[in-house]
Amino acid sequence: MGSGAGERSWAERRPVLFPFLLSLFCLALSEQIRYRIPEEMPEGSVVGNLAKDLRLSVHELPTRKLRVSSEKPYFTVSAESGELLVSSRLDREQICGKKPACALEFEAVAENPLNFYHVNVEIEDVNDHTPKFTQSSFELQISESTKPGARFILGSAQDADIGTNSLQNYQLSPDDHFSLMIKEKLDGSKYPELVLKMPLDREEQKSYHLTLTALDFGDPPLSSTAQIQVLVTDANDNPPMFSQELYRVELPENVFPGTTVLRVMATDQDEGVNAEVTFSFTEAAQISQFDLNPNTGEIIVLNTLDFEEVREYSIVLEARDGGGMIAQCTVEIEILDINDNVPEVIFQSLPDLIMEDTKLGTHIALLKIRDKDSGYNGEVICKLEGSVPFKILTSSRNTYKLVTDGVLDREQTPEYNITITATDRGKPPLSSSSSITLHIGDVNDNMPVFEQASYVVHVAENNPPGASIAQVSASDPDLGPNGHVSYSIVASDLEPRALSSYVSVSAQSGVLFAQRAFDHEQLRAFELTLQARDHGSPALSANVSLRVLVGDRNDNAPRVLYPALGPDGSALFDTVPRAAQPGYLVTKVVAVDADSGHNAWLSYHVLQASEPGLFSLGLRTGEVRTARALGDRDAARQRLLVAVRDGGQPPLSATATLHLVFADSLQEALPDLSDNPTPSDPQGELQFYLVVALALISVLFLLAVILAVALHLRRSSSPASWGCFHPGLCVKSGPVVPPNYSEGTLPYSYNLCVAHTGKTEFNFLKCNEQLSSGQDILCGDSPGALFPLCNSSESASHQQAPPNTDWRFSQAQRPGTSGSQNGDETGTWPNNQFDTEMLQAMILASASEAADGSSTLGGGAGTMGLSARYGPQFTLQHVPDYRQNVYIPGSNATLTNAAGKRDGKTPASGNGNKKKSGKKEKK
Repeated sequence: MGSGAGERSWAERRPVLFPFLLSLFCLALSEQIRYRIPEEMPEGSVVGNLAKDLRLSVHELPTRKLRVSSEKPYFTVSAESGELLVSSRLDREQICGKKPACALEFEAVAENPLNFYHVNVEIEDVNDHTPKFTQSSFELQISESTKPGARFILGSAQDADIGTNSLQNYQLSPDDHFSLMIKEKLDGSKYPELVLKMPLDREEQKSYHLTLTALDFGDPPLSSTAQIQVLVTDANDNPPMFSQELYRVELPENVFPGTTVLRVMATDQDEGVNAEVTFSFTEAAQISQFDLNPNTGEIIVLNTLDFEEVREYSIVLEARDGGGMIAQCTVEIEILDINDNVPEVIFQSLPDLIMEDTKLGTHIALLKIRDKDSGYNGEVICKLEGSVPFKILTSSRNTYKLVTDGVLDREQTPEYNITITATDRGKPPLSSSSSITLHIGDVNDNMPVFEQASYVVHVAENNPPGASIAQVSASDPDLGPNGHVSYSIVASDLEPRALSSYVSVSAQSGVLFAQRAFDHEQLRAFELTLQARDHGSPALSANVSLRVLVGDRNDNAPRVLYPALGPDGSALFDTVPRAAQPGYLVTKVVAVDADSGHNAWLSYHVLQASEPGLFSLGLRTGEVRTARALGDRDAARQRLLVAVRDGGQPPLSATATLHLVFADSLQEALPDLSDNPTPSDPQGELQFYLVVALALISVLFLLAVILAVALHLRRSSSPASWGCFHPGLCVKSGPVVPPNYSEGTLPYSYNLCVAHTGKTEFNFLKCNEQLSSGQDILCGDSPGALFPLCNSSESASHQQAPPNTDWRFSQAQRPGTSGSQNGDETGTWPNNQFDTEMLQAMILASASEAADGSSTLGGGAGTMGLSARYGPQFTLQHVPDYRQNVYIPGSNATLTNAAGKRDGKTPASGNGNKKKSGKKEKK
């Protein structure tokens, strides 16, 4: 079975090579695999090892999926061994009929990559059919007057086998009067003729019984028999005679039924009834395509002819006269092919999906062109219609391969309608078209694409935790898992540990959730890098930046920096000269708001005033100015309740209380500085003012005397021997002690000198020489002096000079929120943190220095207290020096940084004079 391994040798296989395909597909075999097997093999019989012949290993079979592609399932391939097996009955006579060569051609298909291999299985004939006669017995009438040598055609037998297995010979049972002659038709078939050897005599023997045997030459040979009865009739001298012993005619297959094929002629020399001739088919039961007129001998077409079914007809006609004598002739009708069959396009091994990453030249499908016509009528030209990324290549006769000829992109064209037209070369040519739809399979070749190049999200602070703040969306044109996108956060400018406590993203929807309430004052913006990743293999991803801007809400009330409570919790105060003119700058309310924008735009309003109309308050600057001059009936101590509101919706506010005292000196203001003031009658207030005025005049006189003495001593002493005062007249301050910066006190000091005359006079001295590095004095021309210069020519005057305009600040020096505003009290709030810190430090320094400037000899070097009466020294921890931006309410002096501070040198100490200052205060 699977007969002859040697016959299936590689040398016997006909190569059908395509070099251009071989260069593209080194694994494809373009040879035709041939096998030869006998017919009627049982199902499951092995034809051959197809996998081995295709050079495929057994391990490759599961992935290559080797299979057979054919119209009828005669064969199959074993998935385990790769052997070609018989899957249905193989009857050569049914498959190929009388064709001398019978072969089944089909394609073996292997996938990954897709390749086609041509396989030819030749079916060998087996002597499985016995020759059979159409009739089991024949009757033949022969006149006794028939001369020896006359021949009579007998019925032939049929054998479906071919070659030696077909009908090869006839044998006649031995008889003295008859013999057998075998003749051959044009198609190669044989038929017997009975030959009369001796004259017959009816009177001696009326009939003869003969046996005709049909034999083939198979192994073993098969045979069949038929009985022949010969009846001897009375004398009829002349039998009919045909004009031709053999008639041949060509007939196109497209003739219509009823068409006359030919007319046979037969004559009989007898007369009367013996001369009447009738015609008939000897095997009428087997002839269905033609009809015979028994009287005229005319043969007509009875049914439609088909060259593709029967190409030739051999008909035996019989002419019989009235006397019973017969004559026979043969009519051979050859059917001519007409181009009456349209070519058929048959697709085989059509895949369900073609992956879009398929390379150029990859085999997609196998198609066959079938045209039943022959010759030029059966030659077909095949072409592909339209502009598609495919082409067809000739594989073998009437077999084509459909291969890729361009780049496939499922996202652009998910399917292709392929139309193939087959046209034969007949005249006129016939053509047909066949269309198929090729579906393109998806490959993960597209990465996700975000809808925006970047995202900016605005989120108001104090948002509820868990709320959705944004959503990103990315699209992927791929299908299935290749197009399913998930989202994640891959980077951020936040700390990695803190990131999860701020935001999270839904992997499915791309919705961004806030995990906590944001605070604009702590975090104003942060940036995330989001990734969209598909589920393909390998997965593709894309990143996008998302910036979250935390918007401000009015959730912080203004905070008043000045005025502030003293170190002991008591309310500080500001002094106002009694002679202050309208518009005099008394003090300034300074407040800050941690919010930004309009929420931090502050406005100042007077809620309550002891004397309405006495003071005015800048709406945006917070500056408190005198609206009119102090009247006689106005109280010396005034109280203002100021509200600071921001611009938010709804607005938030804070209040500050200002204590203002009208006095020309600190001694005058002392009676009004009680922590728990009690209501006083106008008479008591008048007495208080008289006492204060008297004390002020005394102090001014004492200062003038001290100043005059000091100037006199200065003129009489050499500059080289003068430190601050003459040794005989002044007591110099004690040893210089560097200020302790770690305590937070401001780095400047004063040198205080008191004359030894026994008088309580105090003069401001002017030093003509430059002080030693790192020292400042209380009086003089230096920018660090606390009071303006008092020289000898001015010492006679004991009245305080009018306010100097030098104390006013420039726009850059103003210490509050409104410091950057214009004179019309409008402007924008500064939004940097440095300004806020500077404001706080400036105002605190301003408060302390204002207290020092209002007192006479109030603290020593580096102190910021009012006096021992008003609590301990007020120190600032780690506060920068902004004294150049601080004004002293009620004074024309401007505090500037000491030279020693700027140069990093130690100033002189005033501790030696601190005690005297305290005594002076008590007086």
